[in-house]
Amino acid sequence: MEALWISVAAAVAIAGTALATSWAQARIGSSAAAALAEKPELRTTAVLMIAIPETMVVLGFVIAVLILLRGG
Repeated sequence: MEALWISVAAAVAIAGTALATSWAQARIGSSAAAALAEKPELRTTAVLMIAIPETMVVLGFVIAVLILLRGG
């Protein structure tokens, strides 16, 4: 039964960060598209702003791996 809860905890770590990232990228993507329509020179900034939330998923993956390794 303990293995079930360890797996659920790891899944929640991944799912939570994935949902947060998708929400953030949806907001950033639409704003970046609007900004690029007015000022095309902001393309580097737009790409960076879209890439930054991806670190949340990477950190969630690290937490999930730690949960699984510590749980046995």
